[in-house]
Amino acid sequence: MEAIKKILGIVWILLGVVTAYLMIQFGYPRLMSGTQDGIVFGIIILFVLMPLITLGLIVFGYYALCNEYSDKKL
Repeated sequence: MEAIKKILGIVWILLGVVTAYLMIQFGYPRLMSGTQDGIVFGIIILFVLMPLITLGLIVFGYYALCNEYSDKKL
């Protein structure tokens, strides 16, 4: 079970990096669109949602790699 947790920790970290890339690809054109709705939506994606989602996934994966979720520590 511990090996599965470590493998999933790597998966979570990679998923966080991919999510950051996709959010930048989706949010940056909205930010540069020139319309008020697009700029507001781009700011929300890039400066609010992206850090919350990507950092959450990366930290979760890091803790899984460091055995913070092991049965011995609970």
